[in-house]
Amino acid sequence: MKDGPDIARVAALIGDPARANILVALMTGKALTATELAAEAGVTLQTASSHLAKLEQGGLVQPRKQGRHKYLSLANDDVAQVLEGLMGLAAGSGLLRTRTGPRDAALRNARVCYSHLAGNRGVQLFDSLLARGLMSHQPDGLAIGAEGAAFLTAFGIDLAELRRKRAPLCRACLDWSERRSHLGGSLGRALFARLEELGWARRDPASRVVTFSREGERQFDRCFPEQGAPAHSGYQ
Repeated sequence: MKDGPDIARVAALIGDPARANILVALMTGKALTATELAAEAGVTLQTASSHLAKLEQGGLVQPRKQGRHKYLSLANDDVAQVLEGLMGLAAGSGLLRTRTGPRDAALRNARVCYSHLAGNRGVQLFDSLLARGLMSHQPDGLAIGAEGAAFLTAFGIDLAELRRKRAPLCRACLDWSERRSHLGGSLGRALFARLEELGWARRDPASRVVTFSREGERQFDRCFPEQGAPAHSGYQ
């Protein structure tokens, strides 16, 4: 037997179509019940419960109890990052389950990736922070400098609180549709939460799609301009 991590076991857990559907449904960052996940997977509740037990034993999902109800969510950011990477690999290989349609275009523009912003808008945010020197690549990962900290604080992000958390502050997550990076980590979650708080963007409760209002698009482009566009330090 070869030494090292057993990737075959993880791959087998993800590789079952019903379990794959369950995991993708949890990419919204929301905790769902077994009944809800059974509907997402297209299987009976009994079958879904069996799949969920395997995913929990394999460390891919975790249970959450609230009163008499039990909810399931992805175990951590690492699971979401692997799933997003596999989606990119599948899309790049032409392995798509449905024809391109309006919802596909909406998903490519902006979607939730485990509570941070993905798609074209997510990549725009990531690239803008890098291009303006507010975030930089370092040998040990991504870092926020003094100028970036000032910008984020003005935008309403409590960096001191985020840095006290055990989760990585910021990390690059390979975007499945853009094949480039969007921002993950606790900063990625905080920025998306702030976009929702400002009313610029909202989640579609029935999918992973994120919809920007017209004013939200304008303000987002002011604060996180594409390369070559003028930058602004705040919103108005």
